[in-house]
Amino acid sequence: MEKKVRVRFAPSPTGGLHLGGVRTALFNYLFAKKHNGTFILRVEDTDQTRFVEGAEEYIVSCLKWCGMSPDESPQTGGPFEPYRQSERKATYKQYADQLIADGYAYYAFDTPEELDVKRKEIPNFTYGLATRGEMRNSLTLTEAEVNALLAENTPHVVRIKMPANETVSFTDLIRGHVSFDTNLVDDKVLLKADGMPTYHLAVVADDKAMEISHIFRGEEWLPSAPIHILLWRYLGWEDVMPQWVHLPLILKPDGNGKLSKRDGDRLGFPVYAQNWTDPKSGDLTKGFKELGFMPEAFVNLLAMLGWNDGTDQEIFSMADLVEKFSVERISKAGAKFDFEKAKWYNHEWIKNADAKTLLPIVKDAFAVQGTEITEDAYLEKIIDLIKDRCHLLTDFIPQSAYFFIAPQEYDLPAVKPKWTAEKAEFFNAYTSLISDELPATVLEEKFKELAATHNFKPGELMLPFRIMLVGGKFGPGVFDIAVALGAAETIQRIKNALSAFE
Repeated sequence: MEKKVRVRFAPSPTGGLHLGGVRTALFNYLFAKKHNGTFILRVEDTDQTRFVEGAEEYIVSCLKWCGMSPDESPQTGGPFEPYRQSERKATYKQYADQLIADGYAYYAFDTPEELDVKRKEIPNFTYGLATRGEMRNSLTLTEAEVNALLAENTPHVVRIKMPANETVSFTDLIRGHVSFDTNLVDDKVLLKADGMPTYHLAVVADDKAMEISHIFRGEEWLPSAPIHILLWRYLGWEDVMPQWVHLPLILKPDGNGKLSKRDGDRLGFPVYAQNWTDPKSGDLTKGFKELGFMPEAFVNLLAMLGWNDGTDQEIFSMADLVEKFSVERISKAGAKFDFEKAKWYNHEWIKNADAKTLLPIVKDAFAVQGTEITEDAYLEKIIDLIKDRCHLLTDFIPQSAYFFIAPQEYDLPAVKPKWTAEKAEFFNAYTSLISDELPATVLEEKFKELAATHNFKPGELMLPFRIMLVGGKFGPGVFDIAVALGAAETIQRIKNALSAFE
C-alpha cells in the first residue's frame, strides 16, 4: 500500500520569513495537493534564546496571503497535536535516554569556558571523533563519576556519538545518491542543558510522530542529513523514514552565494514575504506584499526559482502549479534571483487580473494615502484603463491619482516653448465639441477634424491636451482619459490649463 503523502513546513519563529522559506513551503504545499496529501505547519521553537514575539503569527499571515493555508497547524489543530515543538518537550528526553542506553549518544559535561579553551587550542575545533576523548563526558568519565554529576544536577548536554569509518548514504529525490563519511561529521548536541531538544533530535522525533512521508528542505540542511539518518536508524525507525528532497538555493543576482536580507537592503528589493518589524529594535524590513506584489505573482515567481514544467510557459496559477508540479523538474543548481524578472511576473498578473479583483486592493492603497473612494464602478473603469501600465500595485496611485484630483501643477517646459495663441483658440473651440454622449473614438475624430480646420497636425496638440488633463507626459489614451473624467471635468481642466499656459 502506498504511503499517504504528509509533508510539513517547519519554520523557526525568529523573525521575518525569507522568500527561500516561502518557496520551501510552496513546494511542500504543491506536492501535498498534487498527491491529495496533507500540508502541515509545525513551529520549531525549541531554541528559546532566538524566539521572537509575534513571529509565529507573522508566518501564519504570510502563508495565508500566499494562499497556502495548512491542513494541520497550531492554529487549526489536527490529529498529531501539539504542532509547536516547545509543547512537545516531554516527548524528547525518552529518545535521548534510549540513545544513551543503546550506546549511540552520551552525556557531555563540558562548561562553556572549557569549550572556549579548546577552541583557542585547536583551530576549527569540532566536538567529535578526534576530540571527544579529551573532553569531560560519559565516554571519558567513570560510571560512578557520571552518576554523581547527574545526581548533583550538573549542567550537561546529550551528544550523538558519530560512528568511526562508516559511510552514510541515502537517495535524494533531486540529487540522487548522496554519501557522507562519518569521520567528517561532528557529535552534534541532541538535548540541551535546559532539557529542550536541538533541531536534530526534535525534527526526527516529530517527523516520526506526525507520519511525515517526504521532507522538503533547503540544500543548506544537507550536511545534517547523516545525523538525521543515523537517528532514524538508531531509534529503530529506518523502515518508515521519509524520502528526502533537498531544494536548490536561491542565489544572489550575480550567482555568488545565497541570497540574504543584506543583499536585498544593498540592492534595493525585499527578500521577506511581508513587512516585518523587529519587536526589540523597531526596525522595519519591507516585504513583497507591501511593495505592491499580488500574491499570485509572488507564488508564481517563487515556483520558477528552481522548477519548470519542461515547456516555455512562465505564467502559472496555483491550480496550474498543483497540476503540473513534479519533483523531477526541480533543478539541482541554485537559482539566481532577478528582481526585474519578479516585477515582470507581477506586471503580467496585474494586466491579466480583472478590475473587480484589483478593486479592493487599489481602494485600500488609496485609503492609506488618505483618499477615500466611494464610487466603485468609476474606480473599476480607471483600473481597466491603467492596469497595463502598472508593474506594482502601488503604481496605481501615481498612475491614476489625476482621475480623482485635478492637476495642481503642469509640465510647463514640455508645452510653453511651442505654445501659441492659435493653440489656445483651438482648445477653446474644442470644449464646445465635448459631450458625455461621445465615446473616445468620436472625441478623437472631432479633435482631428478641428485641428485640420485650424491648420494644425493632431500631433502638435495631443501632448498639450494630455498635460491639461493629467499634468504630465503619462497615462493611457488621452481620449479614454477624457471619457473617464466626463465632459464637465474635462472642459474645466482645459480651462484651468489654458490659464496656466498663458
